[in-house]
Amino acid sequence: MTTEEKARIERDIITLLRTVYDPEIPVNIYELGLIYEISISDEAAVKILMTLTTPNCPVAESLPLEVKQKVGEIKGVSEAEVELTFEPPWDQEMLSDEAKLELGFL
Repeated sequence: MTTEEKARIERDIITLLRTVYDPEIPVNIYELGLIYEISISDEAAVKILMTLTTPNCPVAESLPLEVKQKVGEIKGVSEAEVELTFEPPWDQEMLSDEAKLELGFL
């Protein structure tokens, strides 16, 4: 897989992640800063390292599954894996400027 193909897949993943919303905060999970890492192997297997706003988030079961399913449907992706982590713990400093503006923090 070429660097250009990986870059396209990563752009497609980010575009998709901007359509997935935390049910308690009206901002998508990418702008919330919940996505810590996107890795794409030479075989087009995608691994996403993400967190939740709190460990006892009501969507702790369903949100990672939704991300895995949607990313797995992206053209060119051979496999999708989502790993949840709480290190470092999420806080409001991880919000993008766009999200801070939307939530009235700027």
